[in-house]
Amino acid sequence: MSRVFNFSAGPAMLPEPVLRKAGEEILDWHGSGMSVMEMSHRGPEFQSIIDHAEADLRELMAIPDNYHVLFLQGGASSQFAAVPFNLLRDKGKADYINTGSWSKKAIGEVKRYCDVNVAATAENENFTWIPKQGQLDLDPSAAYCHMTTNNTIFGTEFHYTPDTGDVPLVADMSSDILSRPIDVSRFGVIYAGAQKNIGPSGLTIIIVRDDLVGHAEDWCPTMLDYKTHADSGSMYNTPPTYGIYIAGLVFQWLKENGGLSAMAGTNQRKANKLYRAIDGSDFYQSPVTPEDRSYMNVPFTLVKPDLDATFLDEAAAQGLSTLKGHRSVGGMRASIYNAMPEEGVDALIEFMHEFEKRNA
Repeated sequence: MSRVFNFSAGPAMLPEPVLRKAGEEILDWHGSGMSVMEMSHRGPEFQSIIDHAEADLRELMAIPDNYHVLFLQGGASSQFAAVPFNLLRDKGKADYINTGSWSKKAIGEVKRYCDVNVAATAENENFTWIPKQGQLDLDPSAAYCHMTTNNTIFGTEFHYTPDTGDVPLVADMSSDILSRPIDVSRFGVIYAGAQKNIGPSGLTIIIVRDDLVGHAEDWCPTMLDYKTHADSGSMYNTPPTYGIYIAGLVFQWLKENGGLSAMAGTNQRKANKLYRAIDGSDFYQSPVTPEDRSYMNVPFTLVKPDLDATFLDEAAAQGLSTLKGHRSVGGMRASIYNAMPEEGVDALIEFMHEFEKRNA
């Protein structure tokens, strides 16, 4: 078996030690005689799995006691509706910062339920930059302010946390959660699909402040009401048990490797190496404003676009997989989440140098 370096934007690669551990336990979890996929979510075995996963996540992110941690389904996209259902109350309006495709989709959904103030947008320059604090036109009477912290398609990332005053800040952190330490207390709600830095697709994690739970609209579906899941310990219905198990193994792996501060250093080092290789070349270009570049997703283009297909074919032959850029940007995109080892980035840079020598 030969594993590739998988640069997919998601579902993304998982840490190899996690996969090996899961493989060891696939038939018999801790002497139970069954797989995690087979055990009852109501049984003591699975309860210990979800309890440990929550405790480790709370430790990693330093989540304050006045926040619920929910392990749900439906992807981050289901939260585009869940957030207004739970937070609007009687205000009828919300702020949204538009920095890419996912924030646009969130805006498109919430417009069905309330008035939306687009506090800032980078769409005028194809989302190649992030609005700064002074560029945010925030409404102090809004029910909440929504942001997408990292933009997988366009390769931009917030390197600061917006100050929204008394208005709760809601963040879609699907593609950069656990990549560095954050101050959870600055946010009212954090939500994230698991398939980038947490685990397999199918699991969605929500971190929500206590005072924002229990105020859902009367017409809110039961399954989108945060109180439903907070009151039941994420067990109102059958949760994504195997996804939670894998997430727990990822949390353990992060703790064993120094936690989020150590992860942040590794991620910055990986990204800086790759950006230096792009900036130091006349053959490759980055479309993103330098101070807003993502540490997770690195889009780049070739000055000779007719070579894109050749680049991708030859990269794949070298074990460098899933590098094709999104159609909105073109070119290439290297997603270098937590599980991407530094040697994977080094191998990509070496291939880029060699390809340039042969084709410049």
